Amino acid sequence: MERKNLVVVPVSDFETEIGRWIGCLEDVRRTLLEKISGISQQQLDAKLNDHSIGSLLYHIALIEADWLYEEVLGGKWDTKIRSLFSHEDRNEDDTLSHIEGQTLDEHLYRLQCVRDELLFHFRSMDIEDWRTSRSLPHYDVTPEWVIYHLLEHESHHRGQIFQMLAILKRQS
Repeated sequence: MERKNLVVVPVSDFETEIGRWIGCLEDVRRTLLEKISGISQQQLDAKLNDHSIGSLLYHIALIEADWLYEEVLGGKWDTKIRSLFSHEDRNEDDTLSHIEGQTLDEHLYRLQCVRDELLFHFRSMDIEDWRTSRSLPHYDVTPEWVIYHLLEHESHHRGQIFQMLAILKRQS
């Protein structure tokens, strides 16, 4: 059995501390992508507890883009990224919008486009900007906290997706 080396390694081309956080964010995404690799359209679209895996993947990408563009960059969305989101995040009753019929490749493309944008903007960030608060109407937030939040957010939904897959596999 190969011995594992469990350490946080900074992603290259980033300020070292920022690269460590980005490395953690990328690790969460890696494990999510491994688990959903090859899932069926039926598994992607099946509703359990008011949402589907596809809805959660859409939500993960939209929230990442929203925090990047609204909180970190001050509201200036890239038009290509904006075009990837034709649905609102939530319905009037505050449940996630049900995303159905989009292929796994479409979801993966959306997730990757948003992540590429995030990496692009954070790659050029120095430690001072990383810790500089952005003042919004209801709160102040730093890019450092945004990455912490995105880590927590995706980890949470990754757990939901893993649980949903286990249920769906038992049902088939």
